[in-house]
Amino acid sequence: MTDTGRDKALIDAAIAALRRGDAADARATLGMMADPPPMLMAQVCSRLGDWDGEAAALRRILDDAPRDLPALLAMGQNALRRGDERAASSWHRTALAQAAATGAPPQLQPLLQQAQASVAQAGKRFEDHLSATIEGLPRLPRITHATDLLLGKSQLYLQQPSMFYFPGLPQRAFYERSEFDWIAQMEAMTGDIVAELEAVLAGGTDFAPYVQASPDRPAPNNPLRDDPSWGAYYFWQGGVPVADNAARCPAVMAALSHAPMPIITGRSPMALWSLLKPGTHIQPHHGMLNTRLICHLPLLAPDGCALRVGAQTRAWRPGEMLIFDDSFEHEAWNRGDATRVILLFEIWRPEIDPDEREALARLFQAIDLFGPTQIDTGG
Repeated sequence: MTDTGRDKALIDAAIAALRRGDAADARATLGMMADPPPMLMAQVCSRLGDWDGEAAALRRILDDAPRDLPALLAMGQNALRRGDERAASSWHRTALAQAAATGAPPQLQPLLQQAQASVAQAGKRFEDHLSATIEGLPRLPRITHATDLLLGKSQLYLQQPSMFYFPGLPQRAFYERSEFDWIAQMEAMTGDIVAELEAVLAGGTDFAPYVQASPDRPAPNNPLRDDPSWGAYYFWQGGVPVADNAARCPAVMAALSHAPMPIITGRSPMALWSLLKPGTHIQPHHGMLNTRLICHLPLLAPDGCALRVGAQTRAWRPGEMLIFDDSFEHEAWNRGDATRVILLFEIWRPEIDPDEREALARLFQAIDLFGPTQIDTGG
């Protein structure tokens, strides 16, 4: 008998021994081979409760094929049997990621489901362990956020402006009203602004679509392009006032005079009423710059409307300013039954000093002079 024929006979004999429940005989049979099949040896060791032997056999497979799915799943089960839940989660997560990337045969589906359940159980125990550690402490938002990131309950979002990134600024999605001394003056004018809005709406004035195609630019890849469901009524556009609208709404213009809006030829100030009809969803996107903050003064804010910036979601409340960095991924929706309208404008980031603001204004003007100005709707 050739060596190949002998090895095949020994493998068949070991498999037959396993099937009749005699794992010891199966191992003895495989021991007669110079190089027994590692997965078969792993199965034999597992039946015998020899976790070290099983792990050694599986490592032989993974040394040659680090993403071998059956071996990854078996290593996860091996770690669980050894009482190492963290190692088991690591093996199981890798196996699940591999299955998601390349698919898995039907016979492995039960093992993948077990792996998912094991990862979920380990995650819950880890969360309970961490929660017990910080129990009794005052609510600390940054600790909560960091813990949620660690547990995979929250996604990490960072500034990703589509045009211009200014380094060294804090990675903050929202700013608070109390941080700006001019906001209270604007909020106090909400009633007058709402009265002007209601007069404009009662007059049957149509808002232009917020996102519009330009003849000298590729059409925006936005499902709300040229759709008045997301509408705009400008007071400042491209750095100049929209005369008719400004004259019609003096309270709006007086309120905007309190805000530190950028002054950049051809670009800023930018201020408008933004209208969102019921059932409208502004898809996730990024603003052009991280050098400014976007301010929303809610005027009509029915239930079912909200804004997500990064990992945080906030609802609009009439007369309470929302301030956020639109260079983070953000989206908004109106799931209510009435129209939402806000006064939207931009301000300088407070961390940018006067000299930097002047330099940035010159840079942006130079960018716009070089070619057609990129349309900036302020997210």
